[in-house]
Amino acid sequence: MERILKALTLGLLWLSLAGTTYAAKDIRLATTTSTENSGLLKFLLPKFEAQYGAKVRVIAVGTGNALKLGENGDVDVVMVHARPSEDKFVAAGYGVNRRDIMYNDFIIVGPANDPAKIAGTKDAVAAFKKIAETRSEFISRGDDSGTNKKEKIFWEEAGITPKGDWYISAGQGMGAVLTMAGERQAYTLTDRATYSTFRAKTGLTALVEGDPKLFNPYGVIAVNPKRYPDVNYLGAMAFIAWLTSPEGQKEIGSYTLNGLQLFHPDANSQPDKECQ
Repeated sequence: MERILKALTLGLLWLSLAGTTYAAKDIRLATTTSTENSGLLKFLLPKFEAQYGAKVRVIAVGTGNALKLGENGDVDVVMVHARPSEDKFVAAGYGVNRRDIMYNDFIIVGPANDPAKIAGTKDAVAAFKKIAETRSEFISRGDDSGTNKKEKIFWEEAGITPKGDWYISAGQGMGAVLTMAGERQAYTLTDRATYSTFRAKTGLTALVEGDPKLFNPYGVIAVNPKRYPDVNYLGAMAFIAWLTSPEGQKEIGSYTLNGLQLFHPDANSQPDKECQ
């Protein structure tokens, strides 16, 4: 019942805001590089902007930095993919109305000759162990992004502290890391959407996929107007309501690259205790 009421509340909000214009005040969005590098935002935002008369100003950074911008009140809404960090953000009072919006998955990619011999396996942690044992070069995001956070979990579960000349922390976004991994014929962890966009440029091969631990959900959160009264809360909620509406979910599911669906709509698929 709680889940149904929340869905109805956002649905009514979407209907009440439909057609409302926010041209006088831009919506500042902090989001992950994966939504930018994959082309999803270029596909989605013009549709939202045309309907609402608003301009969405995008800051594409890693999830950690996106949440930090929200904590500082420098943006109106964040769209990220690291659920534990999202929950902390909401619990600390920085964000409200968190919603699931979509998911894809992480994959481990690397050179076709696969020196660590991980191709075709479905155990991400075991694959990380083999990469370390063979000292095969691995490029880490190293930027506190959602992908970097997931990578750290795998190293911890493998009982390994990665270090040495085989492990390179780039401090870069996903597109740049994939490009570097392609140039160096190294392994890396990536979201499938960005990999699909850069695959032809890098020549990297998807080697490990299908592990449930590689599931990659995305959430959207409004910055708390009680903490930061100057944020564009109405604009943020209009954006959240549109993303989670039947229209927004249909658009997310319809975005493809070379016939491949990169993101799967996921709004209201499960109860969200943090929705306020």
